Amino acid sequence: MSDSISRGTVSLSNWRTHPNSRWSFQNVREIVPTAEIAAARGETEPSPGYGALTALDLSLPDGSPIHALDHLSQSHGDAFVALKDDRLVAEWYAPHCDRDAPHLIFSISKSVTGLLAGIAAAEGALDPDAPVTAYVPVPRGGAYADATVRHLLDMTVSLSFEENYLDRQSDFDRYRRAMLWNPEHETGREETLEEVLVSLPKAEHPHGLRFHYASPDTDMLGLVIERATGVRFHAYLADRLWRHLGGRGAASVTVDRAGTARAAGGISVTARDLARFGQMMLDGGTAGGRQVVPADWIEDIRRNGDRQAWATGDFAGLFGKGRYRSCWYDTGDDHGSLAAIGIHEQWIWIDPVRRVVLVKLSSRPEPSHDPSTMREKSMLRQIARRL
Repeated sequence: MSDSISRGTVSLSNWRTHPNSRWSFQNVREIVPTAEIAAARGETEPSPGYGALTALDLSLPDGSPIHALDHLSQSHGDAFVALKDDRLVAEWYAPHCDRDAPHLIFSISKSVTGLLAGIAAAEGALDPDAPVTAYVPVPRGGAYADATVRHLLDMTVSLSFEENYLDRQSDFDRYRRAMLWNPEHETGREETLEEVLVSLPKAEHPHGLRFHYASPDTDMLGLVIERATGVRFHAYLADRLWRHLGGRGAASVTVDRAGTARAAGGISVTARDLARFGQMMLDGGTAGGRQVVPADWIEDIRRNGDRQAWATGDFAGLFGKGRYRSCWYDTGDDHGSLAAIGIHEQWIWIDPVRRVVLVKLSSRPEPSHDPSTMREKSMLRQIARRL
């Protein structure tokens, strides 16, 4: 890896800002406390290089042409991996990116957590229809006091919370400080992630009516999984899911001062291992000849989800015919494509018709930027259909 950014220039105050993020997104464990999910076992699979990407011309949303490799570099890409029929057919890495270093996947972590909930449900430890309070005490007045686990899974909790990634003053900054992602204020009170979650207020409308994107929902889901199973999040993830994927790289999740995992956005894995995770999803929850995630949980993600809740929700413009179910996006396209998405442009794109899994990891300067997201959606869709 060759890059002018080094640990000496990165701090808790600036680690998610460009260009520091090109280094820190692959070195989160040096900034924030983490728990190990899996240790590196060495990478033995040969690289196909650019493969089909070499001759792949795409069209930007305005119709102008762009080469696939130019798109990856121009869109602040760090890593790109493509699987076709469960075979590694193309990969690309930016000059500053280490192929074997785990990369922060931000809210793709939610999609991992959603499948982990399915495993816990199949084991009889977790009831998706149970109230959150069956697992985690929430005081009266807290948003989660009368929400169900299904509301968490589908992000239909009535929560008065704004996902403002650049905020350094209100509840979002308080939330980030509790997870140890932001520096503590001099006059601030140190809180755990759980303390913040149970104190968040409910919005005026009932639960279940509309999709409202709020990361605290999935962090609460992580707590629910821990309490339901009696196993810490990172250990349950490692034992029930990750070790069955055949991964080769290190993996970890950030934790707060009480050791609570950031289930909504704190997982770091390599691009290749994330592609293996996507392949398991494509294969109906199987990996290495084993049913890792229950097939009916995967089928439920593919078939269900409240269209009306999505249509009236925060992200209706992202996928016009889409749905959100158990922390996965159904894109609503004619191939039944599924997606997992994280800020700063992290993606898994799964095309079941083409039998393609794409992973794009990035360090885009803006956490959220709608034009860039719409461009990436278009690029991934085109690549998947032409591999």
